[in-house]
Amino acid sequence: MSIQTNIQTSPTPLGRLDLARLVARDIAPGSFVNLGIGQPTLVSNYLTEDQNITLHTENGMLGMGPEAKGDEIDGDLINAGKIPVTELPGASYFHHADSFAIMRGGHLDICVLGAFQVSAKGDLANWHTGAPDAIPAVGGAMDLATGAKDVFVMMTLLTRDGESKLVDTCSYPLTGVGCVTRVYTEKAVFLTGPDGVRVRETFGCTFEELQALVPVPLLH
Repeated sequence: MSIQTNIQTSPTPLGRLDLARLVARDIAPGSFVNLGIGQPTLVSNYLTEDQNITLHTENGMLGMGPEAKGDEIDGDLINAGKIPVTELPGASYFHHADSFAIMRGGHLDICVLGAFQVSAKGDLANWHTGAPDAIPAVGGAMDLATGAKDVFVMMTLLTRDGESKLVDTCSYPLTGVGCVTRVYTEKAVFLTGPDGVRVRETFGCTFEELQALVPVPLLH
């Protein structure tokens, strides 16, 4: 029996906004979710009211809404990335220590983080590249990676030098071990687990073309 390898669902790679829309669609209704700094913050703009998602931000807020625009902007109402945000009915505010207790206590269903590297085993490296001019910034990522029930990563598949960020073993300092369950990139969605890396779908490339870019065996 032949194996179907054509799992391409888009004729072109996904842009940042389309990727954020896809992540938002994949978040289960009723989830408590933290969105990391950078690209993951875009996800808040595509969550629907019917999903009933409660967003947590590590600077001390539950019930965060989409990014604030124009007259909605309140300089005192920001997320952890210092981006102005809105609040939803029932939003609450609390001490930074209480916010980290939520993160560390296993109360978040999903966190969405950026990454420099993700290993085939789901190890996460997202706080330091070791570059001499880089500023290490682990922030609350290690608490989120350890405490959330599922860790989704949003990143470009390749570095500026064309090297894969999905690797067999991370060469950068780790943020968390075996914590990543799903990786969203402009070229594919990867599911990581004990059996290896499975490709859910590809964008603008075939499974075979994707495998040529990634130095780990891919399943489908």
